[in-house]
Amino acid sequence: MVMRMVEYNSDPLGRLREMRCFVLDLDGTLYLGNRWIDGALAFVKKLRAEGRRVVVLTNNSSHSRSAYREKLQRRGLPVSQEDILTSGRATIAYLHKNHPSKSVFLLGTDELQEEFSEAGLKIEEDRPDLVVTAFDTSLTYKRLSLVCRHLRAGLPFVATHPDLNCPTEDGPIPDVGSIHALIEASTGRRPDVIIGKPERGVVDYLLRKTGIPSAQTVMVGDRLYTDIAMGVRHGLLSVLVLSGESGTEELAASEVQPTLVFDSVKQMIPWI
Repeated sequence: MVMRMVEYNSDPLGRLREMRCFVLDLDGTLYLGNRWIDGALAFVKKLRAEGRRVVVLTNNSSHSRSAYREKLQRRGLPVSQEDILTSGRATIAYLHKNHPSKSVFLLGTDELQEEFSEAGLKIEEDRPDLVVTAFDTSLTYKRLSLVCRHLRAGLPFVATHPDLNCPTEDGPIPDVGSIHALIEASTGRRPDVIIGKPERGVVDYLLRKTGIPSAQTVMVGDRLYTDIAMGVRHGLLSVLVLSGESGTEELAASEVQPTLVFDSVKQMIPWI
């Protein structure tokens, strides 16, 4: 299959300058683990100086919004909590709208458990109404067995996001998509609903939060099957950066193609 050519480290048609809202992934796009990707801070500062709306949107549901805010501020990037969008928060909004008053078994970190509780969701271990799976870096065999038991009983199955891996300084580590593969092998179940990128649920959540139309919004990220697929499916300009998970080989083989490709956000600075 021959893929169409995309722009590389350039934007000759000036499409980026027409965008009012820049939606930025975190892991693999702005930083890797505890290290800023070269030029990331300068990129965000330039966007703000140009009067653009900047929000971060991450599928990584292992941390709360407040934890992300503290992490970014500690590293020199002040950001409003309202400008931090996560698949966890989008899932909370989905549950309030579609499963009000339902109790939830949450396979997730203590941070996410606390965020769900603070949002008024009832966490139930033994007799929940539905199951939610997230990127659980504290996963234990006991809880994995429990979630499989609930799913065999036929409970609704919601996932915060589909990512197979999470990029780190030391290479990728298994994310919730890999946990789903294990769950499916045991129970035959896949999530009934996935909220995070590239699904419609997180796009609706994003557009409600910013109030800026999709035609004036650009998604910048390092994953073809989440970040870029979200843009392609839902009418956002899409920019792939090669600083994280997806590389040139994956790009060449992918049916999902971004509008623009840059080595990193640093190379985007002259074009914004």
